[in-house]
Amino acid sequence: MRLIIQRVNRASVVVKNNEISKINKGLLVLIGITHSDTKAIADYLAEKLINLRIFEDENQKLNFSLKDINGELLLVSNFTLYADCSKGTRPSFKNAAEAEFAKNLYSYFVTRCKGLVSVVEEGYFGSYMQVNLVNDGPVTVVMEK
Repeated sequence: MRLIIQRVNRASVVVKNNEISKINKGLLVLIGITHSDTKAIADYLAEKLINLRIFEDENQKLNFSLKDINGELLLVSNFTLYADCSKGTRPSFKNAAEAEFAKNLYSYFVTRCKGLVSVVEEGYFGSYMQVNLVNDGPVTVVMEK
């Protein structure tokens, strides 16, 4: 699994001109799933994500986690995170998991996160989405297992 984590002041997802989810201060996370990912990997990354200290304390040090600030979480599936651009100019997505496998593991990850923080929103798996955000910092972190 590959996560692109963005600290945000607010973020939302729009599908077919309808806002389907939104959060205030917290994390927007793009999630890519590959063939070899497992529930154990999802568990590990969910715990690490929620406890990742990327929010500032009173001294502007990155000492607080999403859990510490009671922040909100927006999870968006994104198979293009496994694009392989090593040959030619058209990316290959051979490293991205098949849709059914990815959807099941993505749903598991969402459920796992819902057990760890109070506000978890999500995009629509497999849909064309417009993701809007106000990046805070900007602070953007890549996490992978």
